[in-house]
Amino acid sequence: MDEEVIKEHLKTKGKYLYHREGQELEFKEQFNLAGLANYFKDFAAFANNRGGYLIFGVKDSPRTLVGLSNSSLSQFNKIDPEIITGYILEIFSADILWEQAIIDLGRKKYGVFRVFKAHTKPIIAKKDEGRDNTIKNGEIYYRYGGRTQKIQYAELENIINDRVEKNNRQWLDLMAKIGKAGPQNAAILDTERALIEKDQKKILVLDDKLTRKLKFIKEGQFVEKKGATALKLVGDIVPVDRVEVVKKIKEDLIKEYPLSATELASEVKRRLPKISRNDIWQAIKENELKYNKDYSVFNFRNKRQQDAYESTGLIPSSVPSIYNYKSVDFLVNVLGTTK
Repeated sequence: MDEEVIKEHLKTKGKYLYHREGQELEFKEQFNLAGLANYFKDFAAFANNRGGYLIFGVKDSPRTLVGLSNSSLSQFNKIDPEIITGYILEIFSADILWEQAIIDLGRKKYGVFRVFKAHTKPIIAKKDEGRDNTIKNGEIYYRYGGRTQKIQYAELENIINDRVEKNNRQWLDLMAKIGKAGPQNAAILDTERALIEKDQKKILVLDDKLTRKLKFIKEGQFVEKKGATALKLVGDIVPVDRVEVVKKIKEDLIKEYPLSATELASEVKRRLPKISRNDIWQAIKENELKYNKDYSVFNFRNKRQQDAYESTGLIPSSVPSIYNYKSVDFLVNVLGTTK
């Protein structure tokens, strides 16, 4: 998060705030976990427009800088990005990318949520949520000026038209690539089954470097030298840079790690009803379950997030962990013996 951008949003003229709320900016006086539904509504509204910032620690009427109270700061610090992301995925139709930070300014602290523009619009509420159904099933929220409200016809029509145009561009781009390669040379890459299909053939794709290291034998023949590296040839073997491919689907980790954080907690509570969710989150943290592939993996939304993690070791706040059923057994065993 760019602190200079936040400090610009908190710039004052005299003792009053210089900037007003707008399509990309919303101020709140204090943060309260009980108000999450209201904040999530703003999340969806920002994501459906151009993205934006939700900043806590600014008093309304007149707009002055007061900073977070000790209680609000404590609650803001308790936020687990993975849990929040899990709740958002349960409430809305698509992922909302966001990040959080605490900014120090003039001996006061301010909580900040940054929400990114959604890649796939519109973000639609899938269920009722919050007191008096702050979020309602089937509604679409949009950021207008300095307010969040249900989307109007003109904006929804623009989102639908943009989506149709984007889909058409993708098809045209795909057809252009197939035309350039020639239909006789095009193939479909199915990453889940690790196969490339061309006509009725199933092709194994290998990197050129690996290709040079292997000795291939036809079925029914034998390796002359004992222990020599060999590969049984069933289909066609083609170097990867010689095949025009189209990615069909990404590898499906959910088959191996089917539980979200909230589903994991529900499974543990089903077997240990007296255990609180806070106990479960604490046990996950103390035992570093998120970083143990025996129990959990990070569900990266795109390659950019994965590359950033591999180079920095830092996990973006919007990346959730997903868990397998071994993690349930582990937590039940740990919590059952300590509580």
